[in-house]
Amino acid sequence: MGKYLFIGLGGFVGSVCRYGLSGFIHRVLGDRFPYGTLTVNILGCFTIGLLMMLFEERWLVQPNVRLFLTVGILGGFTTFSTFSYETIEIFRGGNISIGLVNVFGSMILCLVAAWAGSIAGKLL
Repeated sequence: MGKYLFIGLGGFVGSVCRYGLSGFIHRVLGDRFPYGTLTVNILGCFTIGLLMMLFEERWLVQPNVRLFLTVGILGGFTTFSTFSYETIEIFRGGNISIGLVNVFGSMILCLVAAWAGSIAGKLL
């Protein structure tokens, strides 16, 4: 139960940070391009890469702290960070074809799912 509490609290923090940062960037740069989302995704991907390397090679971090920071905060901030880290790990393991399937499969299937969801929403 403790793990879920750490993840939930981190998710709250990450979601609030995503909303605030993305909204701020949107107000500053305008809405002609989703700069806020792009910024959040890039920042989240950089941060998960940094933290996971530090956790693996430099810092001994308690499992609940690791879950709070990565699954919780970064998961709430952007799920794109998890996708990116997992794909890099697949590539690092030498499974280039599996990694490419993950990249293109995720992009295409998620875009199709979002499109299908929007159609379903219009039909309801």
